[in-house]
Amino acid sequence: MAEPTKTVRKVLVEVVDARDLLPKDGQGSSSAYVIAEFDGQKIRTTTKYRDLNPVWKEAFEFTVSDPKNMELEELEIEVFNDKKFCNGSGRKNHFLGRVKVYGSQFSKRGDEGIVYFPLEKKSVFSWIRGEIGLRICYYDELLEDNQQQPPPPSEKDEPPPQQDPKSTPADIVVEEGRVFQVPAHAEFNYHNCHHHHQLHQNGTYSSPVVVIEESPPPVVHVHSESPPQQSQVPLPEEPPPSHNAPPLHSMETHTHYHPEVRMMQTTRVVSGGNNRVKTLRRPNEEFSPKVISGRFKSEPTERIHPYDLVEPMQYLFIRIVKARGLSQNESPFIKLRTSTHFVRSKPASYRPGDSPDSREWHQVFALGHNNKTDVQSSNAGILEISVWDSQSEQFLGGVCLDLSDVPVRDPPDSPLAPQWYRLESGAAAGQNPGNVTGEIQLCVWIGTQADDAFPEAWSSDAPYVAHTRSKVYQSPKLWYLRVTVIEAQDLRMASNLPPLTAPEIRVKAQLGFQSARTRRGSMNNHSTSFQWIEDLVFVAGEPLEESLILLVEDRTNKEALLLGHIMIPVSSIEQRVDEHHVASKWFALERGGDIGGGGGGANGGSYRGRIHLRLCLEGGYHVLDEAAHVCSDFRPTAKQLWKPAIGVLELGILGARGLLPMKTKGGGKGSTDAYCVAKYGKKWVRTRTITDSFDPRWNEQYTWQVYDPCTVLTIGVFDNWHMFGDMSDDKPDCRIGKIRIRVSTLESNKVYTNSYPLLVLLRTGLKKMGEIELAVRFACPSLLPDTCAAYGQPLLPKMHYLRPIGVAQQEALRGAATKMVSSWLARSEPPLGPEVVRYMLDADSHTWSMRKSKANWFRIVAVLAWAVGLAKWLDDIRRWRNRVTTVLVHVLYLVLVWYPDLVVPTGFLYVILIGVWYYRFRPKIPAGMDIRLSQAETVDPDELDEEFDTIPSMKPPEIIRARYDRLRILAARVQTVLGDFATQGERVQALVSWRDPRATKLFIGVCLAITLILYVVPPKMVAVALGFYYLRHPMFRDPMPPASLNFFRRLPSLSDRLM
Repeated sequence: MAEPTKTVRKVLVEVVDARDLLPKDGQGSSSAYVIAEFDGQKIRTTTKYRDLNPVWKEAFEFTVSDPKNMELEELEIEVFNDKKFCNGSGRKNHFLGRVKVYGSQFSKRGDEGIVYFPLEKKSVFSWIRGEIGLRICYYDELLEDNQQQPPPPSEKDEPPPQQDPKSTPADIVVEEGRVFQVPAHAEFNYHNCHHHHQLHQNGTYSSPVVVIEESPPPVVHVHSESPPQQSQVPLPEEPPPSHNAPPLHSMETHTHYHPEVRMMQTTRVVSGGNNRVKTLRRPNEEFSPKVISGRFKSEPTERIHPYDLVEPMQYLFIRIVKARGLSQNESPFIKLRTSTHFVRSKPASYRPGDSPDSREWHQVFALGHNNKTDVQSSNAGILEISVWDSQSEQFLGGVCLDLSDVPVRDPPDSPLAPQWYRLESGAAAGQNPGNVTGEIQLCVWIGTQADDAFPEAWSSDAPYVAHTRSKVYQSPKLWYLRVTVIEAQDLRMASNLPPLTAPEIRVKAQLGFQSARTRRGSMNNHSTSFQWIEDLVFVAGEPLEESLILLVEDRTNKEALLLGHIMIPVSSIEQRVDEHHVASKWFALERGGDIGGGGGGANGGSYRGRIHLRLCLEGGYHVLDEAAHVCSDFRPTAKQLWKPAIGVLELGILGARGLLPMKTKGGGKGSTDAYCVAKYGKKWVRTRTITDSFDPRWNEQYTWQVYDPCTVLTIGVFDNWHMFGDMSDDKPDCRIGKIRIRVSTLESNKVYTNSYPLLVLLRTGLKKMGEIELAVRFACPSLLPDTCAAYGQPLLPKMHYLRPIGVAQQEALRGAATKMVSSWLARSEPPLGPEVVRYMLDADSHTWSMRKSKANWFRIVAVLAWAVGLAKWLDDIRRWRNRVTTVLVHVLYLVLVWYPDLVVPTGFLYVILIGVWYYRFRPKIPAGMDIRLSQAETVDPDELDEEFDTIPSMKPPEIIRARYDRLRILAARVQTVLGDFATQGERVQALVSWRDPRATKLFIGVCLAITLILYVVPPKMVAVALGFYYLRHPMFRDPMPPASLNFFRRLPSLSDRLM
């Protein structure tokens, strides 16, 4: 009998090299070695003698004690200078830097690459520089029980070295009380490491023994969104995780949190059956967010519901598995009947190889259930399950269950096992009892929306499962594809070119629907080669199945002539995560077409020249698919560069109130079938569709990992038009409204339960479509160093600053990324339509709008309002409107002039006082859409119609001409303002440019007098005199402009030289 196999996860770390280390040996160099520590295991590399750019290329293996929580572990790499090689007797090994790599940054074997991490300081006073190159990956290995290695022992359980006389001792390095065992063959090929481990299992080679300094850290369970690229294998006895249930839901009764957030405050929101959410009505703030005053209350229970932000909703779950021994039938189906519901299942399926009388359904139903109304009634506590033949409508048997005996299942419980029930004949059926035979396998329980079976179940409030179920989506992994076109040689040019005409050769690149063309190539006079040295950037999405097509075209004539082409699979292009050099390659061009000259014959061949390219997939960039000001994620594409999460964002979508009818059904009755979509990072969530309801209650909760607090959560509500089979697929889902919540505006571990207005800007104007009720919590330690350090880090990955992409090109790439994300999500089931994705991503935010231009102008005015207020305050002081304040300002001015060291501290103290004063007026709830800031209240209808107009415009010529004239008038005003700014700058230049000789002489003379005065008079006296002169009483002030301002206005500018 074969031994059972188990999986052991290994982490493979290769220390490749280091660059630009700090000299610490007193001789202008360093003798560096590396210590790697992971999961309680510690390994040391060899020492590289006197080398500031050492190369190790040494690989090591670490055993993962808990693979499920590997992403929580830290790999700590420390670089030291060996004191043995220092000049003189060193007391300790000098610290050269360290790097911490989290388990979430590890790649699977085959996807890894060399990543250079900058060395970090150990303390504020450390002087560190340089970087270290690491290659890190992990793999799972199947081991038999008798060969499985035990987990790393702790210090207290570790046997002494004397108890194992047969083990081969390795080199022992003792460093300040720490013992490391270094293998004799420390340097070996990274790619042969797996073979090395197999030799260890066969007993022919003994792997190095690692001395463990400390026991492995305790296991911490995290119930949050797992990284998109790391799959989790559930235990055999546990059901697969639900797509709808929040990641806080787990199969354990205790709640655990991320190490960084386990100290968070968990405020539970309890819900009751009859209590409804009450909204605070404010007639003067119809378009403002409101705090929901009513909190959910219920009777105390033994269990705490895992959905602590939403109201638990009870459902009666019926899982129909299969039936056997049925009477003769064609295609049986199931009818379910309660006091309030009547549903019908799909026809049964037959599995080849099974018994002919065996049928399977594997279908789950979730019927709305209320204990007080569905059980206490005399005739309401019965569930009837009957089997019928779909062809003859013949009754095949049924089962009646008392709902008072149905068990209640909470999410921590395991799935309920289905049981066999004998089919019986009902008296009301009027059938012969002899015709009813067989059994049916099913299970019935009462649960909530947190149940694992709820997302895939046929729900009574969302009966059309295909397009109404709740789902979690993931955006595709997007890369920037950089194509550097260097040169082309041996091109077969057309022979009929006019004399002295340089050919216009361009290269056109295509990737899917994206295309770009280089500029005109420069021709080498000594050869037929053309040079470009130009970068073309595209967006490529995984699974990287497309091919890059390059066309070399001759555009000398009106019609482009194809000289050759080449197709390169994107999957074969090298990936890089930093700016390391990528080798360029020559590619042979294939036959492009008939060029009208030469060619032909046996030697004509398909060789049409060659082209020199440098191709790479950039993993160090973040591919923007959202507008930069509302972006929800700034992580780079390469997972190796991801930082650990700093918190968890929890969103509870409670429901909506007062939605307007979006469609009409039979009889002209208005109806709305609303669902909600939330997007943060690469994770999209979609609630189930509540059919025919103006006050839908979703009560669904979702979580996201937060890597950057300065990000935005977007929630949108839509009306479902794809839920009916007879509805045309061309009809898009109508938008009902959208709100955004910036994560940084949320206080840590505080639950915000608010109602937000759903506003839509239509061609007819602003319209309120209803209100949405949300509960939000950002679980994050408020003053943790990692959280505070996030505010000092660059917003985008470093490649955006090392090799920046232009604004215009970035906007074009964003449009391509948006299109790829929408096409990807449209292939899901249920699909997210392109209109939903574009609305959530603000794909049209860059289009022209007079309303947005006015809004931005008033935003600038609001930003400069403090300067205007300061100027008015100074004007009041110098006009002596408040004599006491003016006298106090004189005294303060004298103190600051006599003690100038107090100027800077006084300024910062004033800022502190302003911040403390405004603490009283801080926002209490996350702000929603501001109609006054958006200029949506006073927008002109014609301007609004222009905003919704397409490009190119579809309006009549008269309207387009009127709008063009209006735009010219506005541009003339802007032109005048820009001219005034230029005039003031040119007058400053005219002070010393001698354009006006008399003015320049006067200015130089005044500057000479000021210089002499400042040399003679003490500067404090000058400052006091100038200050008191500026603050002099109005009775000593002339109402006419001062002479200095008159002199400046008379200086010449270049405006008189404009044509």
